This record gives sequence, structure tokens and C-alpha cells, in this order.
Amino acid sequence: MISIAFWLLRIYLSGMYFFPGLMKLQHGLPAPDWFMGLDFPFPQNYLPVSVNWLMAGVGEVLLAILLLTPLSGLAALGLLYITFVAVYTSHFDALGWSGWNDPSDGFKIPLMYALMLATIFFGKIKNSIDIFTRKKFNWS
Repeated sequence: MISIAFWLLRIYLSGMYFFPGLMKLQHGLPAPDWFMGLDFPFPQNYLPVSVNWLMAGVGEVLLAILLLTPLSGLAALGLLYITFVAVYTSHFDALGWSGWNDPSDGFKIPLMYALMLATIFFGKIKNSIDIFTRKKFNWS
């Protein structure tokens, strides 16, 4: 039953990142004006804004697809970073802590996505450790 829940979580999150990433790619270059004015964290602050826009779109699309494969732990880690950058640049910066619950630009939803991705990432590690110890010590 737990594996079904993880699959549903992975499918849900895959869609939540795939479609916004696809919208970024469909918009193309240059990045939109609202994106141009964002303050990016290190190391993104050294890249041109259009490169950040393209990397975000490609990363969201590719990592969302990888989230549905056995590489879901790695994909979750990459999407966690993309989520961190999004919250840092857009969601938190706009309203600060008062924006926690703002439905249009708050960071409550991205934070929930980050917690779900962390669950997938650490769940993959735990399952890998469990499988290794079962094989190594012949536990059932």
C-alpha cells in the first residue's frame, strides 16, 4: 500500500512541475519582464536571466519525467533545488513571511511540494538502505 501512495505522490508532483516547465519552454526566450526583475541566489545570480528561465523550464520538464522513473530520488533532489530558487526569488521575496498564505504569490504551496519531494528523496534512500541491509545480512 505504501508503494501505491509513493507512486501517486510521484505522479501528482510530476504534473505540478511538468506543466509549468512546459509553459516556460513554450514562452521561449527572452524571459518575461516579471522574471527579469528577480533577485537570484548564488550561483544563479552569475547567469543571464534568460539562461535561468531556460534552465528552470528544461529542469522542470526533464526532472518531472525522471520523477516517474527509478531515478526519482535524483529527480526529487533537483526539483527541491528548483523549488528553493523559486521560493527565494519569487514567492518569499515578494511578500516576506506575510506571504505565507497568500493564494496568488505565497510560498505555502511550494513549501508543501518541497516537503513531498523530500519524502520521495529520503524514502528512496531509506528503501535503498533497507534493501542493502536485507541482502548483506540475509534479513527477511
